[in-house]
Amino acid sequence: MKQIYKPYSEWEDWQNGMWSRVDNENDIIKSAIQFTGDHKKYGKSMGEVITAWPNTMLNSLTNQSMNRKAFLGHCACCYRFGWPEYLVRTAWKELTDEQRKLANNEAQTRIDKWIEQYKNTLTPGRKDVTQVGYQMKLQLK
Repeated sequence: MKQIYKPYSEWEDWQNGMWSRVDNENDIIKSAIQFTGDHKKYGKSMGEVITAWPNTMLNSLTNQSMNRKAFLGHCACCYRFGWPEYLVRTAWKELTDEQRKLANNEAQTRIDKWIEQYKNTLTPGRKDVTQVGYQMKLQLK
């Protein structure tokens, strides 16, 4: 899959405060531990943000060199609650290995589904460059 680049000005993540700083950090971290520890609710929010933030997802989920599961989780929390990424990352450290595993499975399921849908929207080749007048004729004897 080829990386698709969208201008950062079109990314919904930063427009919604994913990279901002907040004052009530301790309250958010406690809530983020509880939310990210519930893989069903967390996964549902991941599915919602994939639809709600198409530019961010196109730019980031086609980037195979980044941790897409973590990114999707951060986006889900920002989309749902407005929590910045750095606090979700702090909360993640407090989860058990089992909670992390379940959350990562939810994220991977959503990413795999997004990739499959994305691939289905691609069309092979450019139809505008193939013209009958320029096609080769096969000489059969």
